[in-house]
Amino acid sequence: MLRNNLIPIQQGVAKVLTLAELQNCDAWRRALQNKSKDHRYYEIVEETLECGFEYYYLLIEDEAGNARAIQPVFFVRQNLVEGIPGKIRLLVDFIRKIFPRFLTMRVLMVGCGAGTGDLGACDDSDESWVANALQATLQTFAKQNRASLIVFKDFPENYRSALDTLRSNGYARIPSMPMTRLSLQHENWHEYLRTLSKATRKDLRRKFRKAERAPKIELEVANNVTPFLDEIHPLYLAVHERSPLKFETLTKDYFRAIAQRMPERARFFIWRQGDKIVAFSFCLVCGDAIYDECIGLDYSVALDLHLYFYTLRDIISWAVQQRLKYYYSNPLNYEPKLHLDCELVPLDLYVMHTNPLLNPIFRRLLKYLGPTRHDPVLHKFPNADQL
Repeated sequence: MLRNNLIPIQQGVAKVLTLAELQNCDAWRRALQNKSKDHRYYEIVEETLECGFEYYYLLIEDEAGNARAIQPVFFVRQNLVEGIPGKIRLLVDFIRKIFPRFLTMRVLMVGCGAGTGDLGACDDSDESWVANALQATLQTFAKQNRASLIVFKDFPENYRSALDTLRSNGYARIPSMPMTRLSLQHENWHEYLRTLSKATRKDLRRKFRKAERAPKIELEVANNVTPFLDEIHPLYLAVHERSPLKFETLTKDYFRAIAQRMPERARFFIWRQGDKIVAFSFCLVCGDAIYDECIGLDYSVALDLHLYFYTLRDIISWAVQQRLKYYYSNPLNYEPKLHLDCELVPLDLYVMHTNPLLNPIFRRLLKYLGPTRHDPVLHKFPNADQL
């Protein structure tokens, strides 16, 4: 539905490009080079995920014609009450029997289709400039393509200063479901375990003893997962289907492409019991941190053997051996992370309705639609006020 590939802005111009038009573009490689999800990751997401997204890339140039940023964006039809429980959801479901698209809108998303968002500044010192340029560009682009909402999706809190211009120009900032972080300033797993509460230590030891009484579970760490895809992908889907929030579904081609094109960052942890794979985890390693992106479990044994905790122990132990400093985990499943002394890593949504008459009303409505509002465990974390 793309209408115009050139959008003038006060400080320069924004060019709307497709992925094919970015090939051999040096600015594209520079835009996200220091992020865990660099330009290669965005290419893989577009090429391998079948989620009904329409992907574009905004090449933002200043008045001198210098490329200052390339910002990934995409259009999607979004269910605004995804994951919201209780009476509100029942009411919405009832109304949708008559009006099927009630509280679903065509949305212009800024960021990544499978993960946290980042500003695509070619130089980190340009982030505030880029945020202002995007603020001037996105409303025009959204209206040209009949999108009712603009959403900056899951941007980490370190962007709050740069993105404050959005809040001054009609956007509401609401908390998205946060990631969690664990500091790895320990010599090994056992030293870390001693820092936890007595009740948590006792519970974990009980869980591990039960797993150790079963047939031996062995770990393999690889950066090429292609030979195991037919076994691990159903395990990922088994976990994915249990999630109350589903935005994207990862495919076999996604995992294959990650292994082939990002081998220095990709780590696949594979646990076998005998000849059978019973669990796996896909992680990205970047800088001094490991990012746990997704997990797969064989539920015929996973709950009985407490494989979630078993896999977490092995990943943390491996990361400590590699002298990494932080372990990041994706959103949801907060109860065990609370007891493991993880801290929340806030992610923000910046949202604006493209109709200036409706936007003030919509901003008030957003506080009832915010996903964190309905998770009671989040507010037990010591740094929950940062959300």
